[in-house]
Amino acid sequence: MIEIYLFVNPIGQKCLSIERRIIDLIKEYDMKIQLRLVPIMNLKTVSEFMQRIGASEKDIELRTELSQEIHSAALDVKAAHLQGKKRGRDFLVELQETVGEQKQPYSKKLAIQLFTKVGGDLEMFLEDRQSAFVQEAFLTDQQIAHEMEITLHPSAVIYNYGSDCDAGIRIEGCETIHHILDTYNTKESLIAFLESQSKNTPIRQSDMDNHLSLI
Repeated sequence: MIEIYLFVNPIGQKCLSIERRIIDLIKEYDMKIQLRLVPIMNLKTVSEFMQRIGASEKDIELRTELSQEIHSAALDVKAAHLQGKKRGRDFLVELQETVGEQKQPYSKKLAIQLFTKVGGDLEMFLEDRQSAFVQEAFLTDQQIAHEMEITLHPSAVIYNYGSDCDAGIRIEGCETIHHILDTYNTKESLIAFLESQSKNTPIRQSDMDNHLSLI
């Protein structure tokens, strides 16, 4: 079985494109893949997001605003996931499409509208959203990201439990993840790639080298 931790910006457009590709990959390859979507926020990921949207890192007011929005959206996603992985994933996609692609400003009112759209129990969502459990789950995600040294949205850590090695492969950045999915675009080639990396077998990586590593 393959387990993928995908670390995402819950209001980011670039992360959405990766999520769609991985979900399509799971359906197309009919592989036993456990996908864990992990919304994260730290100083490095916020700085990287600001650079991506062309904002100055010195804009403290904007940094604070973005940090608050990403944090709030991450809590929304964690609360949605308590009603099932599919509902949580559907909600995350709706949030990223609306805020990331359509450029609608994030708000708690918008989050409620989108959660209602995916058909969840709104009363339960609002209760969970304010709970200590959801806040603790968010902090646990941040600790996982810290331990895996995640600094970019999106980044993936892949474990192939069918191999003899228990190391994870960390793939950082949207372009690198897309490159790997484009290059190893069959079930067999993807598995061979994961096995070669877990065994630290040399492979042609060119400019991927700085964004691909064992952890």
